[in-house]
Amino acid sequence: MALTYFGKLYRALNPVYAREPMSGRGAELYGGRFNPKGVPALYASTSVLTALREANQVGNLQPTTLVCYRAEIEMVFDTRDTSALAAAGFDETALADPTWRDQTTTTGEARTQRLARQLIAEGYNGLLVRSFAKGAGPGDTNLVLWRWGRGASSRLTLIDDEDRLGPAKPS
Repeated sequence: MALTYFGKLYRALNPVYAREPMSGRGAELYGGRFNPKGVPALYASTSVLTALREANQVGNLQPTTLVCYRAEIEMVFDTRDTSALAAAGFDETALADPTWRDQTTTTGEARTQRLARQLIAEGYNGLLVRSFAKGAGPGDTNLVLWRWGRGASSRLTLIDDEDRLGPAKPS
C-alpha cells in the first residue's frame, strides 16, 4: 500500500553538486543502493543528522552542503510495512545487505536496485526506508525519490528563501 509523504526532507550534498540540489545527478552517474547507474535518484532524509550520516559514511566528515526541501510525494512505497515488503520478496535484512555494491559488479545490478526498477514500473515515486548508515537507529529514515519536481504527485521544493545557491535550475 502506498503512502503520501508530507513534510521536510534534508540532504547533505557533496559540494560538487551543491548548485544542482534538485538534479540527482550523482546517483544517476554512480548508482546507489536503490537506483542502478543511469537512473536518477534523489536520496533525502527525514532528519538533518540522518542526512549527515548518509553523506559521510566512509572515514572522516568531508565538506558537505546541507539543504532542506518541502515535500509532498504521493505513491511512496513504505518498507516499514513488513507485509508489503514481504509481498515484494524482501525483508529488512535484504534491504540492509552491505554487499549491494559487490552485486553490481558480479551481476550488473544489486537486488535492491531490481526492487527499485520494479517499484518505478509500478508507478511509485519513491521509497521510504530505514537508514543503514553507521550510527543510524531504527527511527532514522530516508526517502529515496525516483520522480520529483513541481508535479502535483511528486512536489519537491528547495528551501532557499535567500537565494544562497543562486537561481534555481529546473529539474
